[in-house]
Amino acid sequence: MLLDVREPPELELARIDDSRLERVPLSKLAALGTAALPPSAGKKDAEILVLCHHGNRSAQVAQWLALQGWTQVSNVVGGIDAYARRIDPAVGLY
Repeated sequence: MLLDVREPPELELARIDDSRLERVPLSKLAALGTAALPPSAGKKDAEILVLCHHGNRSAQVAQWLALQGWTQVSNVVGGIDAYARRIDPAVGLY
């Protein structure tokens, strides 16, 4: 799964439409911890790619998930910005 941890106002500025994408803002993760994770991330061996704007917040979340016991977590380096610049400009930039 692809876990987008950007905040709600950011989601309209650049958007990937993919059925594997789950949106859980970092603020919600901070408030609720692992209870905020969607069911698709429920198993600690679930493959999770964490995404944000430039890759900083997602790196923190990926590291935090690993500390919580998740074993298949990766940060999307460069975030949605790099994805839009290198792969699909239709995603949008901000």
